[in-house]
Amino acid sequence: MNGTHHIMATENLSIGYPKKGGGKIVASDINITLEKGKVTALIGANGAGKSTLLKTLTGILPAIKGHIKLDEMPLYNYSPQELAQQLSVVLTEKLPPGNLTVYELVALGRQPYTNWLGKLTQADKDQVEIALSLTQTARLTHRKYYEISDGQLQKVLIARALAQDTPLVILDEPTTHLDLLHKVNVLQLLKKLAHEQDKCILYSTHDLDLALEICDSLIILSQGIAQQGTPNELIEKNAFSALFEGENIQFDPLTRRFIFKST
Repeated sequence: MNGTHHIMATENLSIGYPKKGGGKIVASDINITLEKGKVTALIGANGAGKSTLLKTLTGILPAIKGHIKLDEMPLYNYSPQELAQQLSVVLTEKLPPGNLTVYELVALGRQPYTNWLGKLTQADKDQVEIALSLTQTARLTHRKYYEISDGQLQKVLIARALAQDTPLVILDEPTTHLDLLHKVNVLQLLKKLAHEQDKCILYSTHDLDLALEICDSLIILSQGIAQQGTPNELIEKNAFSALFEGENIQFDPLTRRFIFKST
């Protein structure tokens, strides 16, 4: 790992939902690293704990056990404002009702930096313009966000995260409800941002085949255990075989695709 820059790392992390008497543990002993300039996909079957892990890594949920370090400092040592300058999040959220334009929605990414009046400086405006340019959404700036397509809106939400100008961007299911063309466009954008802008990007997905093609690293969350590696490393370990255990689906290492087993 010499020469790499770990933006985030976990040590013996257990995730779940704390309650009196111990709570529910979803996965444990998670040891992963997220590196600058790389795209990492988090994959796993429904209910495996992908959203729980992302919420824990972003500080929305507390860790049950173990440690999370962001830029070599414990995650929970950051104030909310400090965290917002290190980490931006694109969740599968319902946007607030209102008449926000695309520009105004992207400009919300500058909130961690604006003064108490929320007034944009020229530096803030420059960062918004850069984000719009990188995501090729500048032509949409005067449109209301609810007037654009799902694929365009997903790029606008990524632009909002870019306007926040953080080294780490975490996205929860950014390609959900998109057709294949828009899925590929969004993932190619994430790859470009990582490789050309040196961002560290983690996203969860059900699009396993596309993740294998596009990502530098994968985290497989299955049966309470997390495995991380490059696509080739995980294929060599036969790590994908447990993803749909008991189902009529298997991974073919030759084609790098999931296929239906004949019964």
